[in-house]
Amino acid sequence: MQTGNVTTPFGRRPMTLALVKGQLATANIKAGKTVDKWKVYRSACEARALLGLRDRALAVLNALLSFYPEQELSEDRNLVVFPSNAQLAIRSNGIAGTTLRENLALLVDAGLIHRNDSPNGKRYARKGHDGEIETAYGFSLAPLLARSEELALMAHQVAEDSRQRRIIKERITIARRNVRKLITAAVDEGAPGNWQAVESALVAAIARVKLAKTTSALEACLDELNLLNEEAVNMLETQLKSQKSDTNDSEIRHHIQNSNTKFHIESEPSSEEEQGEPVVAKPKHSAEPVKAFPLGMVLRACPRISDYAVGGAISHWRELMAAAVVVRTMLGVSPSAYQDACEIMGPENAAVAMACVLERAGQITSPGGYLRDLTRRTEEGKFSLGPMLMALLRAHEPQRRQLA
Repeated sequence: MQTGNVTTPFGRRPMTLALVKGQLATANIKAGKTVDKWKVYRSACEARALLGLRDRALAVLNALLSFYPEQELSEDRNLVVFPSNAQLAIRSNGIAGTTLRENLALLVDAGLIHRNDSPNGKRYARKGHDGEIETAYGFSLAPLLARSEELALMAHQVAEDSRQRRIIKERITIARRNVRKLITAAVDEGAPGNWQAVESALVAAIARVKLAKTTSALEACLDELNLLNEEAVNMLETQLKSQKSDTNDSEIRHHIQNSNTKFHIESEPSSEEEQGEPVVAKPKHSAEPVKAFPLGMVLRACPRISDYAVGGAISHWRELMAAAVVVRTMLGVSPSAYQDACEIMGPENAAVAMACVLERAGQITSPGGYLRDLTRRTEEGKFSLGPMLMALLRAHEPQRRQLA
């Protein structure tokens, strides 16, 4: 332990364990290490949000670096600069003395510089007989050299987060446009459905987008808009299929009636059934399975389902469906109830429904009866998984913000 490299601040400034840790890390710089001072400065600027720095603090750091005579920070050279506050203020765009001291403290707290205070708190240097600096008191730039790789990684992380936010915002714009135009088309052409509810949900989602600042918050908004988009598409798709089915039934009946005119019944019918039109059994129309929602969205809305997957993680739809079977058994849902759900909803959406039931298990008295009710309402066209997933996503949003 190199205790000789730890110095305490002059006057009333307190010493903290964080300062001790930073100075010890600086003392262990690899021999011969060098880094371009402006390159590491750019990394610090790009990572300022993670470092908790403001523009004024970066201006002061720029001024400090300008007092270092070399282009590169080097481990084998003196890394302490010792300008006066007046000189620093001039090179920091003329900021006030109080502001200068505040931002110097911010740079110290962020671990980008260290104080190397003299016995009387003044900043100066002592030179040897050869004119080289033997001892300097002021601000050490060694932390910038020691943390150069870390700062570069932080800058890369900030850039990647910014890129991800741009992509998410683009997708949000497209999703908003899609939902808005689908609602307009449905209302203008008189398509049945509770489009007012979809409109209200869209307005609320847009309001949340304006308040979203973090990547996780934007992802939650995108999930909600994607769910609304899926809901609108499913409502229109169901309507179009219903219209097509009604048209086909009409054509079948018309064809049967026309076919009957080609036959002349000469004998007297022996029963009233034979006197009428031939009895045609009306086919039973089960609800067409709606398209499955994105797997990542389902797992964010229903995280507990992963606990019942092999290995505790789900990366494919088949793994979700396998976990849903385990959950079905655990919750006491009968095989026939789950089979009916698979036939009416489709196997993927039945697994999603089972995951939603698991999330709300504490509020459901009979999971099997609840699933049968969802299946019946789906068959009647009165239920969609979208609103349920949206509600679960919103319920988990506060927890995701705390973890972010």
